Amino acid sequence: MRPVTAGLLLAAGAGRRYGRPKALVEFDGEPLVRRAVRLLDDGGCAPVHVVLGAGADELPDLPGAVSVRHDGWPEGLGSSLRRGLASLGADVPAAVVALVDQPLLSPVAVRRVRAAHADGAVVAVATYAGRPGHPVLLGRQTWPLLDRYAVGDRGARDLLRDRPDLVVEVPCDDVGSPVDVDTPADLLRLRALSGG
Repeated sequence: MRPVTAGLLLAAGAGRRYGRPKALVEFDGEPLVRRAVRLLDDGGCAPVHVVLGAGADELPDLPGAVSVRHDGWPEGLGSSLRRGLASLGADVPAAVVALVDQPLLSPVAVRRVRAAHADGAVVAVATYAGRPGHPVLLGRQTWPLLDRYAVGDRGARDLLRDRPDLVVEVPCDDVGSPVDVDTPADLLRLRALSGG
């Protein structure tokens, strides 16, 4: 049986290029934040924690998820990642990290990185056309390292680059797309891509 891993959704940003917090943006009739919670839940993650900042008071209820307020969200993605990991219990061996603005990710990709962890990977990263993307599974032993790496708008990317010995790449080209939504025009392109 695979170990249970937490899901960690980073959804705190203001979405400056979009014009409002992307967690509030709707895709296929639901807010991106709710869609991303479902991604992690359907991928077998438990518990699912959601780091919230900008627009947190306007967000819909997130049944089945733990909301984690992060007043330091203006510091960037790195601080949100560290805050989210710190919110997880001591019994959590690993967390699958996803970003709120990638609505075409698949629960299958979440299950694949979890399976890589069950097979011994400390870090498992979904790849698309050979390039690292999300979801990313981070074993607990890497979390203290992120105090140095997850700074400003940098998440775990530099850690993955500096410690390839820890990383298992998990091809996910066949199960979705890592394309993100940064602007309203991006959302229109994604709707066309998804047939929505």
